Amino acid sequence: MAGEKIHLAEIPQTAVRVLRSPAAFFRDMPRTGGYVEPLAFMVAMGVVSGIVQSLLTLLGLAVAAGTSMALGSIVIYPLMIAVVGFVAAAILHGIWKLMGSAESYETSYRCVAYVSTLGPFMTLLNVIPYLGTIAGLSIACFFYVVASIEVHGIPARRAWMVFGIITGVLIVMSLSAQQAAKRMHLESEKGRKESEQLKQEIREQSEALRRQSEEAAEAARRAADEARGRPGSGRGEPPGMTPEAAKALQKSMEDLQKTVEKQGRDTR
Repeated sequence: MAGEKIHLAEIPQTAVRVLRSPAAFFRDMPRTGGYVEPLAFMVAMGVVSGIVQSLLTLLGLAVAAGTSMALGSIVIYPLMIAVVGFVAAAILHGIWKLMGSAESYETSYRCVAYVSTLGPFMTLLNVIPYLGTIAGLSIACFFYVVASIEVHGIPARRAWMVFGIITGVLIVMSLSAQQAAKRMHLESEKGRKESEQLKQEIREQSEALRRQSEEAAEAARRAADEARGRPGSGRGEPPGMTPEAAKALQKSMEDLQKTVEKQGRDTR
């Protein structure tokens, strides 16, 4: 690999050729030549995908918006696609072998690397719920069928059947995951609203208890004054409650208020 060179200037031209005429590109694609060039191409597509994801995030069209997430996509996408590329190539190489291919793993890796041209477009399509996933996976299916026919010599009918089934399974899994994520989001929003409502009710109850506690304390003070024969006790009217009962009521109110306030803190 030491003697391999990376021709960065040719990457945009290669991407255009893959998109413009995938059959001709894969038919003429070198089967060997090392991993550096296809890896560099795949990483470049990862950078473009990261930039697209960053723009979508900054515009608020992605799932998680934020400047840090936007900038992180430019770094995460190339690294992720570089690692996943080797794993995906191994899986697809096994599938192609089972379908009758005689090509090497390197050839399979090159197919996966150049199909990554679709990465930026699939990132953009993911903005469209459900339909974007179906469209992106269907387009990828077409490119892998073309690579199967032109590079691995797989009969068209067999290639369409195998990759059609794989694509169908991936579409169902992706749509199910999106549905689950949507339900979780709705449940989270519902829980947040209920929590806010509960906090408001606790605050209102706490305020009412505080007022009742202050009123009980004032009643206890007046009762104590009357019991000691201070002004206000000469009318001969019996107090509404004894000082001991008023103090007990005040303490109960204060304990209840502390309990409600603690519950309010626990729900935050």
